[in-house]
Amino acid sequence: MKSEVGIEKTCGRRRRRGFTLIELIVATAILVILTGLAIPMARVAIKREREHELRNDLWEMRDAVDRYKDAADRGAFQIKVGTEGYPPDLDTLVNGVDVAGKKLRFLRKIPTDPMTGNTDWGLRSMQDDPDSDSWGGQNIFDVYTKSQGEALDGTKYKDW
Repeated sequence: MKSEVGIEKTCGRRRRRGFTLIELIVATAILVILTGLAIPMARVAIKREREHELRNDLWEMRDAVDRYKDAADRGAFQIKVGTEGYPPDLDTLVNGVDVAGKKLRFLRKIPTDPMTGNTDWGLRSMQDDPDSDSWGGQNIFDVYTKSQGEALDGTKYKDW
C-alpha cells in the first residue's frame, strides 16, 4: 500500500475525475451539429403533415360537393335553375337541405385551411375558368386553397 501512495506522490499528480475543457467543447460541437441537422428535417416533416391535411380537407369538401350534386340529380330536393345541381356555398353543405322533413347534411364543418389558418377557401363555379382565382358566385363546382405557397414536390398549393 505504501508503495502505491509513494508512486502517486512521486509523479506529482493526483487522479482527478471529470471532463477536460476540450472534451466539453467537442461534446458541445457534436450536439450543435446534430441539432443543426435535425431542425430542417423537423421542418420538412411538419410541412409534409400540413400538405397531407390539406389534401384530406380538399378531398372531404370535394366529396361533399359531389354527394350534394348526386342527391340533386336524383331529385332528393329542389334546386335553383341554373345551378346545375351544385351547392350555392359551403355553408349549405354544413347546414344541409330539407329532404322530406329531415336535414340532409354533407359536411360536418368547414375545415380550417392548414396553409392559411382560416376557413376562407377559394371557390370555383362551373362558369369560371379552371385557373380562375375569382369566384363568380353562381355555385360551387370546385374548392382550392388560397395559399400562394409551393409544395415539397414543387407544385403550387392552389393548383391541387
